[in-house]
Amino acid sequence: MSAAVPLVHERGTRSVVVAGMGDSGVLTAMHLARRSSVVGVSMRPALVSGQEVGLRIAYPERWARDYRVEFGRMRRLDPVDIRHGEILDLDHDRRTLRLRTPSGTVEAVTYDALVIATGVANGFWRQPVLEGSDDVDIGLHGVHERLSHSQTIAVVGGGAAACSSAAQLRRRWPEKQIALYHPGELPLPRHHDRTRHKVARRLESLGVDRHGGHRAVLPTGADLGEIGTGSINWLTGQPAVEADAIVWAVGRVSPNTAWLPSDMLTDRGFVRVDADLGVPGYRGVFAVGDVADTDPLRGSARNRADRLVARNVLAHLDGRETRRYHPAEHRWGSVLGPSDNGLDVFSPNGIRFRFPRWTVDTLLQPLIVRRGIYGGVRRSRLSANRCGRGRP
Repeated sequence: MSAAVPLVHERGTRSVVVAGMGDSGVLTAMHLARRSSVVGVSMRPALVSGQEVGLRIAYPERWARDYRVEFGRMRRLDPVDIRHGEILDLDHDRRTLRLRTPSGTVEAVTYDALVIATGVANGFWRQPVLEGSDDVDIGLHGVHERLSHSQTIAVVGGGAAACSSAAQLRRRWPEKQIALYHPGELPLPRHHDRTRHKVARRLESLGVDRHGGHRAVLPTGADLGEIGTGSINWLTGQPAVEADAIVWAVGRVSPNTAWLPSDMLTDRGFVRVDADLGVPGYRGVFAVGDVADTDPLRGSARNRADRLVARNVLAHLDGRETRRYHPAEHRWGSVLGPSDNGLDVFSPNGIRFRFPRWTVDTLLQPLIVRRGIYGGVRRSRLSANRCGRGRP
């Protein structure tokens, strides 16, 4: 924990920049906007969540309803000045970052405090690309269509993204052959053992062909960011597997930190942080979410550290003591995503909580998420989503 001398005495004149408006960045900006002037910088004109990738590829219209939200619909973002652009670099001495807008114009944004929440690149669903609404639509629709025309689909990986992809694809297309290949005997190596066994049994009951002990020879370059096809070869010695479509969900994440000074980063490119999520050597700079090197699981993206980092930013500006972040020992949350029967959520100790389907649609999303977490979400102006149709 640390204490600081107040930078600015008038709350209304304190400027905080939130770099990255994904899941963690949006919530952090909302908390900060209550007591400071906030600028949020986003690669997209909406929150395009990295959550529930299985639902995204199997039921894109359902996913978009809950996980793609235009910034203007979120009431708590009304005070936030959101800039659509790609961050080019940071000059902390001048407390300025530069960004390039979709039109090519370069703008400078200054700050009293900075929150880095730019996340990571991971597979085809999380890429650091400057996009408009039409680009997001094309990406959602294109992946779904590609999979809809494939009879055999291989999902490669053992994490939550791989498990949810296999489960949701099997629910969406029970006539297709869906196989999951993962390195260990059980999937989810960073979850509690109880969670691992329960999810493995659930995948098998759905009809997913689960193959443990398979470590793939990975394609190079951008291939992991696309739906593949053809042969999968194995470092573990099994015969090659052919598939019409290959979903690479191997957890090969790359932090979106090319715009940051190298001494701010670990050897793997993640942002170094102290116990209070402050960046050592950079007074007034904090990091949260998948980009922050908080712990081996980088769990601040899933443990609601957005509230803590916002509190610590304000404490820094006020000259008050900051608080420590306490990471969870195991990953937790929804693994397989919503289904016709509801939603299973696994706690850090592997205990499963079931939300019946009616509670997901009438309580969890409208009341707990949209009203409770986001503080109110206005109705979409779009009468219908342009993606494919179907229900999980």
